[in-house]
Amino acid sequence: MAPVSPLVAETEAIVKQFEYTDEDVNRGVKEFLRQMNEGLEKDGTSLAQIPTYVTGVPNGTEKGLYMAVDLGGTNFRVCSVKLNGDGTFNITSAKVAVPKHLMVAKTAQELFAFLALQIKKFLEKHHGDHFEAHIRRRMTVSSPDGYKDEHAFRMGFTFSFPVQQMGINKGTLIRWTKGFDIPDAVGKDVCALLQDEIDRLQLPVKVAALVNDTVGTLMAHSYGAPGTHGAVLGAIFGTGTNGAYLEKLSNLKKPLVGDYDKSTGDMVINIEWGSFDNQLNVLPQTPWDTALNQQSVNPGFQMYEKLVSGMFLGEILRLAINDLMKNPRISFFRDDNSSTNDLRSTTDIAETSPIYKQWAVDSTILSVAAGDHTPELSLLRKELDDSLQIHAAAREDAQAFQAIAAAIGTRAARLSAVAIAAVVLKTGKLTDPAYEGQPIDIGVDGSLVEHYPYFRGTIQKALECVEGIGKEGADRIRIGLAEDGSGVGAALIALVAAGMEKHSTNEEYIGELRETAKTAASADNEKATTD
Repeated sequence: MAPVSPLVAETEAIVKQFEYTDEDVNRGVKEFLRQMNEGLEKDGTSLAQIPTYVTGVPNGTEKGLYMAVDLGGTNFRVCSVKLNGDGTFNITSAKVAVPKHLMVAKTAQELFAFLALQIKKFLEKHHGDHFEAHIRRRMTVSSPDGYKDEHAFRMGFTFSFPVQQMGINKGTLIRWTKGFDIPDAVGKDVCALLQDEIDRLQLPVKVAALVNDTVGTLMAHSYGAPGTHGAVLGAIFGTGTNGAYLEKLSNLKKPLVGDYDKSTGDMVINIEWGSFDNQLNVLPQTPWDTALNQQSVNPGFQMYEKLVSGMFLGEILRLAINDLMKNPRISFFRDDNSSTNDLRSTTDIAETSPIYKQWAVDSTILSVAAGDHTPELSLLRKELDDSLQIHAAAREDAQAFQAIAAAIGTRAARLSAVAIAAVVLKTGKLTDPAYEGQPIDIGVDGSLVEHYPYFRGTIQKALECVEGIGKEGADRIRIGLAEDGSGVGAALIALVAAGMEKHSTNEEYIGELRETAKTAASADNEKATTD
């Protein structure tokens, strides 16, 4: 047997440190379940388990025309979604860049007035007849608002900044991120801020729901899933990672402020699982994970996300590759002369290469490495040249790079399986007689599940080793891409909110009738006594 080269031996030693075994997966699932239950009982835990006030998921039969807007960063998107009632939909959308000066405006009103104006332009362009009819109604109907609430478009508002939610369409801004800084908006209800500007323009639109993108993913996949029960989990595996699922209200022990529909007995919970196990009870830590965490803007927080999401995988890879490059015992990305390189050249790394800069290696290179099956790794070597300015990398060097990238990607997928498995077990759907023989649908979105080869397949395989799931259970778990959580999902939550409004109105009406009857009875009694 030919001796193993020093580079291969060192590469194998690094790869071994990223192994995440079946035993590790099961330990992770048990701890995830424990932290989920903890988050349902009290605030301030690793898994925040945030109530969303959304109390049901669609089943694909819903119909209607709803609106959705998404302020996710530097762009603002406006959509209208026609739900056809058969799991299909038609979507019309427009996107506009948010001007830089409005991202740091003096007042919240300046930004939200701009957003309302984009909604007006969208309605005029795509729903002109509907818009004109509402304007005419406003001018002719003698009511305080000009038109009845039920004639207004219901709209879901995806707002991808930290908010404290207090109802399905109420939430105060905690802080800005992503380059926005408008102190005037902090502590204010973002739905009310948008509604005020919509009303100022006399638009027939009601902000019916405040939407988290993960919840939108759950709703969108529930609507389009071929199964009869909707999705069990909506999850994002992209730049960041998070999940939302439907929980029984009886399991939610911590105080719940605000109004919500109690009739379903359920509520969608935003897990905020990026912060799973910040204490590092069970999460793995290689030297490169530790270095990344220490150098991050939030050391000790979002520890799960730092091992799983696309924002961090490129940096973990860069740190490991740098250590290998500095190893004096091996020749890696450097050649004694051209005879040691199969390209008959010598490897050259530009001084400006992203490999030397913190956070500069994009995680897409892991996808390229995973998808390259050419004998010479020509696709990966071209990417090393184009993206990392590593010119004429030898095949052995590219093989080492590919092996380390694969180890990091595989660990991320197996860690992703921990969260999915825990939620499936928490919901009890695998053993629920109502689900017997039915698939357990998981809706996913994000660049990792969309573009990283074998990511979903690796998750699926890891589920087989989980106690309580096994091969038979894993075969029933169906992981599918959700379509447009911020558009379709937000529109569906607006639909749910509209249903809650009717339920609430009916309750109020019944309450009024009871109060009237009680007053009348009291008056009759008083009259009888007097007589």
